[in-house]
Amino acid sequence: MPLKKKNQTKVYDLKSIEFFLVQIGFLLLMWTIYRSIFSFDVWFDETFGKAVFYGLPIWVYLSVNKLKAISDSLAIEKLKKGLMFGLAIGGIFGFTGTIAAMIIKKGDVAPASTVFLNTQFWWQFFLAMMTAFWETIFFYSFIMNVLIKKCKKLSVLSVTMFAAVIFLIFHLPNIILRSPNLSSVTFQIYLMFLFGFGQALLFQATRNAYSLIISHAIWGMVMFIHLS
Repeated sequence: MPLKKKNQTKVYDLKSIEFFLVQIGFLLLMWTIYRSIFSFDVWFDETFGKAVFYGLPIWVYLSVNKLKAISDSLAIEKLKKGLMFGLAIGGIFGFTGTIAAMIIKKGDVAPASTVFLNTQFWWQFFLAMMTAFWETIFFYSFIMNVLIKKCKKLSVLSVTMFAAVIFLIFHLPNIILRSPNLSSVTFQIYLMFLFGFGQALLFQATRNAYSLIISHAIWGMVMFIHLS
């Protein structure tokens, strides 16, 4: 009498690169739905929203995969050097943005004293820091470190490009939904990719999340002051 075949249940390897990519794809879908359906205040999106969509998945992943490189990028001994380097990169963003704004607006740029004394500036800076924190640990401390560990055959350029593309794709829903016309969408896509690529290169060079957080926050403020 032939033996009955036992039902075989497919077991997915939660430590595989395939599971990681499925997780990222699912998060992208959920983030797109969230952005499309809901329209909460910016402060809610940049604090609670991104804590759920960016922070929680990292905790879930780390509960299964012990990837020390993620926490290493936020090691306290890297704080001082990271802040200094981030301020230097941010200073370049600020200088370049101001020069560009002066050319575009023909010199009609608000003086620094007016900007810094405005309470709205510091509230926006707080939001920029929250944005920078969640996006840095998600796109770079998390995604880039997983790619580096799991895809050892990928070149530095390939990992950098991959991270920049993921950074861009996650920002597409907001760009498309909030841009007034096609030329604005195209400009923002181009700008977002370049920024994501630059941040990925910076992380490859330093593996220091603090540098990216500060430079990202300053870049956000440059965009707010000169392009809003």
